[in-house]
Amino acid sequence: MERVRDLSELPKAHLHLHFTGSMRPTTLLELADKYGVRLPEALTEALTGGEPPKLRATDERGWFRFQRLYDAARSCLREPDDIRRLVREAAEEDIKDGSGWLEIQVDPTSYAPRLGGLIPALEIILDAVDSAVRETGIGMRVLVAANRMKHPLDARTLARLAVRYADRGVVGFGLSNDERRGMARDFDRAFAIAREGGLLSAPHGGELAGPTSVRDCLDDLHATRIGHGVRAAENPRLLARLAERGITCEVCPASNVALGVYEKAEDIPLRTLFEAGVPMALGADDPLLFGSRLAAQYELARHHHGFTDAELAELARQSVRGSAAPQDVRGKLLAGIDDWLAAPVA
Repeated sequence: MERVRDLSELPKAHLHLHFTGSMRPTTLLELADKYGVRLPEALTEALTGGEPPKLRATDERGWFRFQRLYDAARSCLREPDDIRRLVREAAEEDIKDGSGWLEIQVDPTSYAPRLGGLIPALEIILDAVDSAVRETGIGMRVLVAANRMKHPLDARTLARLAVRYADRGVVGFGLSNDERRGMARDFDRAFAIAREGGLLSAPHGGELAGPTSVRDCLDDLHATRIGHGVRAAENPRLLARLAERGITCEVCPASNVALGVYEKAEDIPLRTLFEAGVPMALGADDPLLFGSRLAAQYELARHHHGFTDAELAELARQSVRGSAAPQDVRGKLLAGIDDWLAAPVA
């Protein structure tokens, strides 16, 4: 068997991880039991069987089913202790996978009804992040995300809130949910508020919709990163634009296959983006539902796309450069990547 370096020891940054979707399966099962929540049968079977649920979100019915499972999981987060546990465990899982910097994405309106309102919900989340940083040593910040399925005025409210807490650990503003709904330009004012407040712009695009959605994120929302962005590979001129501007695409390989964006891992155009010079930050998206965490995304690039250790190290560097990590953290992670690559193969 060919000897290769351990990818869980490769320092990296994790820039695309959703809040509820970061939960450990065992944690969800325990919380559901604690609160008497009856989870959908498909989700329970998947969690107890160790296999992710069968999902395909390329049509509206499939996306609705995915959202139903996600909402069921989110309904089990009801108390501040649940939030603290989720954040701490997400940090622990990332550390095991070599992550030294994590930007976790959350829409606090989803948790506000059970946590005393929008502002208390965000403060509880940020306090949990502060605690996790102290307890685990990982660098960790928050990206507040609006929901495309809601009114753009709601997004503006979230943008103002995100800016208000920029000194408490909020580093960016995103736009999630089905990109086939809600035009990017409808949310331009929210993103302008976030940018004016010093936050990075990281909307979803180029996943369930094609390269046009990536272009809209650039033109209408002035994105500094693209959540997913993988379908930009279908447009060479767009690839060149992303590469020239250094726009990092938060590519989530396991998620792409699970949701039917691509039939199999070999179909994901990782090589196309990489060779076009488009920066990438591999992400796990929602490991609760997709069954794999951060290091597994690098394993996929190695085994299905033939990425060498030197190329995987470059992917890790790109994740660090695309992050909001301060310079000292970046320097430490980049030095660690060099050390990983220089070390002999065990």
